[in-house]
Amino acid sequence: MLVLFETSVGYAIFKVLNEKKLQEVDSLWKEFETPEKANKIVKLKHFEKFQDTAEALAAFTALMEGKINKQLKKVLKKIVKEAHEPLAVADAKLGGVIKEKLNLSCIHSPVVNELMRGIRSQMDGLIPGVEPREMAAMCLGLAHLLDDLDKELNNYIMRCREWYGWHFPELGKIISDNLTYCKCLQKVGDRKNYASATLSELLPEDVEAEVKAAAEISMGTEVSEEDICNILHLCTQVIEISEYRTQLYEYLQNRMMAIAPNVTVMVGELVGARLIAHAGSLLNLAKHAASTVQILGAEKALFRALKSRRDTPKYGLIYHASLVGQTSPKHKGKISRMLAAKTVLAIRYDAFGEDSSSAMGVENRAKLEARLRSLEDRGIRKISGTGKALAKAEKYEHKSEVKIYDPSGDSTLPTCSKKRKIEQVDKEDEVIEKKAKKAKIKIKVEEEEEEVEGEEKVLVVEEETSVKKKKKKEKKKHIKEEQMSEEEPSSSTALANLEKKKKKKKKKDAED
Repeated sequence: MLVLFETSVGYAIFKVLNEKKLQEVDSLWKEFETPEKANKIVKLKHFEKFQDTAEALAAFTALMEGKINKQLKKVLKKIVKEAHEPLAVADAKLGGVIKEKLNLSCIHSPVVNELMRGIRSQMDGLIPGVEPREMAAMCLGLAHLLDDLDKELNNYIMRCREWYGWHFPELGKIISDNLTYCKCLQKVGDRKNYASATLSELLPEDVEAEVKAAAEISMGTEVSEEDICNILHLCTQVIEISEYRTQLYEYLQNRMMAIAPNVTVMVGELVGARLIAHAGSLLNLAKHAASTVQILGAEKALFRALKSRRDTPKYGLIYHASLVGQTSPKHKGKISRMLAAKTVLAIRYDAFGEDSSSAMGVENRAKLEARLRSLEDRGIRKISGTGKALAKAEKYEHKSEVKIYDPSGDSTLPTCSKKRKIEQVDKEDEVIEKKAKKAKIKIKVEEEEEEVEGEEKVLVVEEETSVKKKKKKEKKKHIKEEQMSEEEPSSSTALANLEKKKKKKKKKDAED
């Protein structure tokens, strides 16, 4: 009998040497206590190694979906078909696919599970030529597989909710958890079965009563049995993928705590695994500086910023760490820089240190948390001066100038009756007339005051002119009097001359 064993480095095919000992299932683990005992039970026949992590991820994704990739197909055709022996597989679904496509007899039983567990415990001794560090690096590449699993799970759950929502739309609002939703569907199926079904294992009593009440008055449409079968099949896939994801996460968590415990404490299992996978190994990551670890994973953004002469990125993969996520946007860059510096110390300690404890990581994380609290509390010390005074920082308050929409102008209907409108218009006219009268009276009063002022001005002017005329007349009289006084002697001489002339004329006339 041959055994197909999948590892994070490649596919391994073992030959079972002593099949009689496989019959004792309870005592089979004793045969794998040491590598020497394990080599007496199974022997490596062929090992197909992956070229890189991308190929390993593609292979695991295909196995998860129940498919066979080209590399595995070549190995099975080349070795298993020539041997003409049954093949033991860990996954029954994979065995069914191999039997359909390659016409090979596959075995899946509890004995095979115990055999797989024993091979996994002594994998380093049974597969020569593979370094433990290389195995660890390939194992940590499962962080990307977890991301792919999350995407696939989200797509499947969305389709399941959308499909079953046509039949029972109220259930999606009542049950928010995706896994519980799929388990309820798998257990009940049609909406009519909720009245007689017991969901106490999955839901609380009040939620169960609400679901049953909603099923009786649901407004969903009726669906055929074929549709229900397809929906239930999709639910089983969602449940299986979620269980497989939890197993992978536990496996990744255990591997990270064994390989890099201080890094795991600092940034978490997923972020630590992504950093190691991105660098290639823990040793390669330990050679990087803190500034490189800070922006590891943001290379495209870095070179784009350098070309366009803009601000370079402040964080890469380290952004997903819990310490960076819980800080305010203002301090994310500062915390990511400090976290990168402490993480590099933890990486080098895990890579080159003899001690495998996580005490240093716990201590550094406590320091970072204390620093984070001081930043959030605005307790930033001054660089100059005594160092005891706190820096004064005004609290930022965002003042938005959002204009509120006035809905009163939307309605075209009259808010009051026509009679009231007419009365209002009349009142307004009366008020306007009164105002106009008051304005006219004011204008008249002002005109009268202006006329009075004008008349007073005229009188004053006339008085002034009369006074001037009187003065002129008086001046003329004085002048005439002076002239008369001067002309009086001359006139008397003139009269005497005239009388003399008259006498002479009379004498001449008398002589004639």
